[in-house]
Amino acid sequence: MANFRTVKGFRDLFPEDCALRNYIFDTWRQVARRYGFVEYEGPVIESTDLYKKKSGDEITAQLFCFEDKGGRDISLRPEVTPTLARMATARQRDYKKPMKWFQVGSCFRYEEPQEGRSREFIQFNADILGDAGQGSDAELVALAVDVMLAFGIKAEDFTIRLSNRQIWTQFLMEKNVPEEHWTTFLSIIDKIERARPEDTAEKLSKTGLTLEEVRGFMASVDGGHPIFASLRADLEARDLWKYVRIDATIVRGLAYYTGMVFEVFDLKHGLRAVAGGGRYDKLCALISDGGVDMPSAGFAMGDVVLGILLSKTPGAQMGITEYLNAQMGVEAYVVVADEAQRGPALAAVQALRSAGVKVDFSMSAQKVGKQFQAAESQKARFAVVFGAEYPQVQLKNLVSREQALVAADALVATLQEALKLPVMGPLIA
Repeated sequence: MANFRTVKGFRDLFPEDCALRNYIFDTWRQVARRYGFVEYEGPVIESTDLYKKKSGDEITAQLFCFEDKGGRDISLRPEVTPTLARMATARQRDYKKPMKWFQVGSCFRYEEPQEGRSREFIQFNADILGDAGQGSDAELVALAVDVMLAFGIKAEDFTIRLSNRQIWTQFLMEKNVPEEHWTTFLSIIDKIERARPEDTAEKLSKTGLTLEEVRGFMASVDGGHPIFASLRADLEARDLWKYVRIDATIVRGLAYYTGMVFEVFDLKHGLRAVAGGGRYDKLCALISDGGVDMPSAGFAMGDVVLGILLSKTPGAQMGITEYLNAQMGVEAYVVVADEAQRGPALAAVQALRSAGVKVDFSMSAQKVGKQFQAAESQKARFAVVFGAEYPQVQLKNLVSREQALVAADALVATLQEALKLPVMGPLIA
């Protein structure tokens, strides 16, 4: 017998896992729409060339790429921003600027799975296209903060580590570092916290810099730097600057970032970054071969690290529990106590479902006790019993244990009203 297992780096989502994922999706969508973002989607497969030319070495080394039956070199998408830039530049005249778009979907990277990292993951992407001001940067940071708060993650649980690549560009120019070394230098800075100091010093020496002068410059960059002035004023007006910590080590690994960059980190569990992004003013022009010059900024938040953080954060559990109970249970369970009444019971099930009530029942004859056990296991608030009293039915509140006889032809309206009342309130208003 074959022993089939999940492919390495991929996940099975059983009902409870799928419900948690949907809770994450729904929260992302609700907060994004509050900010005036509209949803889009792109293909999960693109030309490999789109990523090789636009994303940089970090992404292209992790591509799930292959040749299709037509001999084309294609890849599963490792990120969504190049697709967004391709789509936006193709039809940018059809939309007023700025374009505030968001997307939720799967991405794929061929890298070694570990805690917080899998080969397939779901990302929430939020981008603002067609605006070059720091107002867009602030709007994205504010959205990232509000998404975290919406999950029940409190101010003491996370921070936004923020920087600007232009700081390093100016530093490299002042140090007369040749431009061909800039990408390598930024890669060194991106990994400086995780690398051994001696390894970092050796790599920096190839660019003509020392670890001491780099660290000295990093220590001089704080929230008072003029490059952050407009962004800081905007976020202070919203009372959100308190979530931000200036950190010059944040440069982001992707090649297309040009300005403000930030990452969201938890403060208590040492997890990988929960989210990250920044400004990429030249990507649209690069994608369109100079045809569309559209400044842009955005960020992405993945479900894997976020899911771990939610499981470790007590403040997030109440919202998750309420959502899971609502998604995985039913509102009413129809109990067939007399098989002679199965026909009317089925009619009632269908009528209730057509009215928008979540209903289940036993599809075959079962003892009444087992049917009530099923109702309890599905967290049904009400049981509707079809028995000897028909054409009246018993309506039972399984929480308060109150019950009443209701005419079968009035069941839909009565149950709809009962569902509006407090859980422990009267059975019928």
